[in-house]
Amino acid sequence: MGSAPLIDDVRVSAYSVPTKTPESDGTLEWSETTLVLIEISASGKTGLGYSYADVATAHVIEHTLVPKIKGGNAFAIGELWQKMGIAVRNLGRSGITAMAIAAVDNALWDLKAKLMDVSVASLLGPVRQEVIAYGSGGFTSYSEKELLDQLTGWVASGMRAVKMKIGRDPASDLKRVESVRKAIGSQAELFVDANGAYTRKQALFQAHQFAGMGVSWFEEPVSSDDLGGLRLIRDSGPPGMNIAAGEYGYNAWYFRRMLAAGAVDVLQADATRCGGISGFLQADALCEGHSLPLSAHTAPSVHAHVCCAAQRVIHTEYFFDHVRLEQMAFDGAIQAVGGMLRPNLSQPGFGLIWKQADMRCYQTYASQA
Repeated sequence: MGSAPLIDDVRVSAYSVPTKTPESDGTLEWSETTLVLIEISASGKTGLGYSYADVATAHVIEHTLVPKIKGGNAFAIGELWQKMGIAVRNLGRSGITAMAIAAVDNALWDLKAKLMDVSVASLLGPVRQEVIAYGSGGFTSYSEKELLDQLTGWVASGMRAVKMKIGRDPASDLKRVESVRKAIGSQAELFVDANGAYTRKQALFQAHQFAGMGVSWFEEPVSSDDLGGLRLIRDSGPPGMNIAAGEYGYNAWYFRRMLAAGAVDVLQADATRCGGISGFLQADALCEGHSLPLSAHTAPSVHAHVCCAAQRVIHTEYFFDHVRLEQMAFDGAIQAVGGMLRPNLSQPGFGLIWKQADMRCYQTYASQA
């Protein structure tokens, strides 16, 4: 047996890309998306990983995490993951630190797969060859025309479900949802996402109104930290409407509390936030133990791989901002075809090639030599 491949170089950078138009949801407005990229090399191969996070995440990676992984065994992802978790103990295990670990972990899986000359999906062991993608965007900042054009376009492309943002104005939300339902017809599922903007009673009222419009998924009707509120909506809401939350989960303890509270019908997890692919698989195991489905949040080029290996996954979000940015940033970025995401099993790792020349103009951080 040959010696283990040792990590000999790590580079960190960040890129802030303006959104196509100003965007907003029920609680937040934004005009750019930041991608934090990490490149980890061993034995002549380089793994790419990323998270959608603030540039401060790049600082955490370079100054806190890189010293813990450099020189380490590139195959020993579990050991490196544990070392990173210990390293951020005094910084807090959630938020930016979890997203920093996620970016590194994703790069480690990409590197290991490249060293073994297989795709990440093949390395993880697929249970399916493709995963359902639902179109996601429908920002509250959109005009009615922009909203309908985007969602009907996804349905026309073969997507079985589409999601829109709500929460800015309850009365307007009802009108917007009704317009979308009429435009997309009865065959596609309609999801709504309030991003925690409603109060409990407000959300419960809205849920019953939305049910009459065929809404089958209500995401974060109240804050995802309000487990009692989520449970209220789940128990008292209309039959057939799934209550979903979890995209702000950064570790297994968060997911365990949410599931133990009976707060959701479908758990969400994000491999660019919850400690990477390693953390996402922990969320999947918790869902298995609670007999609940799992849905992936955004970042389609990463989630296409891990979703094909996760037992409880039912679909992944095809989020407009991330689809656009990944197409700009990577050759090989995965696109939905007929409403499905299928990882390219013929390419090693995630199958992504970073377009440095194209992205240089957006760069806001580069690790020191």
